[in-house]
Amino acid sequence: MSDRSLSSAWLASWTSRVAETLEAMTDEFERRHGFPPGVNEVRRADSADQAAARTLARDSLVPADMVTFYDSIGEVAWADVGNGCFLDPAADVLLRFKHYGTVDVGAGQRDRGLVIGSNGGGLSYVAGPGGMIHRTRTASLDEPELDRVADDLRQFLELLEGSLTRFVTNGDPGCL
Repeated sequence: MSDRSLSSAWLASWTSRVAETLEAMTDEFERRHGFPPGVNEVRRADSADQAAARTLARDSLVPADMVTFYDSIGEVAWADVGNGCFLDPAADVLLRFKHYGTVDVGAGQRDRGLVIGSNGGGLSYVAGPGGMIHRTRTASLDEPELDRVADDLRQFLELLEGSLTRFVTNGDPGCL
């Protein structure tokens, strides 16, 4: 396993750090905004999430780090961080694949990826076969234009954590 690969221990540490930041944000949210916060959590994986992750792995639909992620984390839902930030449950990723297939992430439609979430503003996150994470430039997945936002899932999660921290500190989540 490389230093960049995900482990359940690294994910537990990331989840703990993020949970503290989310708690600080939601503690002040209603006072600052005048209405209660939405769902802002990193939900632990349950047996249904883990079963869906095994299906994604068995069918070689996602990189190994995504399977590790879904074995520990069921979903990321940050409704009040910027426009929002969402990493969908494995069952939703699988269902979307069954209905819509994969998304072209490379030249000549040889590299295909799966939509794993969104930024809440209409842009989708796509995990490519090599582990890279891309974001669409527009809300459409028909012939999407994508930008690579991270070389791997760990880097992507670190970027999300940084965006959350920035948002709590100064109200700006950055470009994710």
